[in-house]
Amino acid sequence: MGAAVLFQRSIQKVRSMNLLYFYINIGAFIIPFLFSFHPQIQFYKKWKFVFPAIFLTAIVFIAWDIYFTELKIWGFNPAYIFGIYFYQLPLEEVLFFVAIPYASLFTYYCFSVFINKQVLKVYEKYITLFLLFFCSFIGLLFYNKLYTFSTFISLTILLASLKYIFNVNWLNRFYFTFLIILIPFTIVNGILTGTGINQPVVWYNDHENLGLRILTIPVEDVFYGMFLLLLNTSFYEYFSRNK
Repeated sequence: MGAAVLFQRSIQKVRSMNLLYFYINIGAFIIPFLFSFHPQIQFYKKWKFVFPAIFLTAIVFIAWDIYFTELKIWGFNPAYIFGIYFYQLPLEEVLFFVAIPYASLFTYYCFSVFINKQVLKVYEKYITLFLLFFCSFIGLLFYNKLYTFSTFISLTILLASLKYIFNVNWLNRFYFTFLIILIPFTIVNGILTGTGINQPVVWYNDHENLGLRILTIPVEDVFYGMFLLLLNTSFYEYFSRNK
């Protein structure tokens, strides 16, 4: 009888949990995953490049995430998570660095296959110069705000390296992809930061950012997302070109 009661209580506890963050990860991942087997796409054949790229990028961002969580620059609402942690990160946060990059690389690949590869090519140089100037300026101007500084300067360094050291020729496709991804990004990150729900899934210490929000999204998140996806794309392109 005791075991049956304990089991019933466990089931009730699982049913009462708010699995919003987990569902967001699944929702972002499942459709690109299923369409990876479409005969005109066959993205699964690129997995040998995709998953190493995701893994290496995840190492960087999980380490960054753990450090900032310890500093309380951001944190996670226990009402929306399983309660399983990797160091101080909930399982859902770790899955985020798999689900979102997979969906983004899938989108990037589809655009590379089905859309003219020269899209935004004539504007790529100007977009890159603007981003380099803007990100370096904001990062250095607000050097005392750790989230702002680390995000903008990291993106500046990566972008400058890709453009002027590695001389990559795919930045125009990345910019186009990122413009499209901004739509689901706003929806997903909006929910995570509190849009349409009672409390945010992820909270931020506004002393360490600019305090500017797009709906409920800190403006730094846009450039954090760009850095995340750009690093994933960089590894993916490197592995696929050096197979």
